[in-house]
Amino acid sequence: MVDGHGRGRPRSESARAAVLHAVDDLLVEVGYAELTMKGIAERAGVGRQTVYRWWSSKAEVLYEASVLDARKELSVPRSDDPRKDVEAYLGALVAFLARSHAGAAYRALMGEAQHDPDVAALLASRDILGESAADVVDAARAACGTALSSEQATALLIGPAFFHVLSGRDVDGIDTTALAEQFMRVLEAP
Repeated sequence: MVDGHGRGRPRSESARAAVLHAVDDLLVEVGYAELTMKGIAERAGVGRQTVYRWWSSKAEVLYEASVLDARKELSVPRSDDPRKDVEAYLGALVAFLARSHAGAAYRALMGEAQHDPDVAALLASRDILGESAADVVDAARAACGTALSSEQATALLIGPAFFHVLSGRDVDGIDTTALAEQFMRVLEAP
């Protein structure tokens, strides 16, 4: 690794990108328990040392890949209608959590965090879902004039879909229109 004095080999951004692209695909194929740094390196076509140059664990690799993919997958175009934006966000959230390889990585990390304090600390270091919902939540809060904090509103928006997916229920049963309506009614309540 290059330090502040310019020693060491420079990092290869193409190798880093290959690792981040490979990790969640490999997770879907082999599962979290069987995922290894060696396997990640082989799938990406790089040496293990290259992987260890950036990350110290498979959880860190998965987390970074999930953060990058969540930014793209959970970004919804804004309209002039906060209710439609909320519904669009919920659709993207369900697709991310239930159908995306990056969402599978995020779910695997959530499960692992229940008994691994290092993974729990990694997830607590940044609220991926909260960050992705911030613009939609803030616009809905402003439109409704709610007294709910941004954190409270975000929990109300994300919570039902998140619980539904993580509890293993059929995602086709998630009515994002109804969830969006319910969310807006709560925000509009005095």
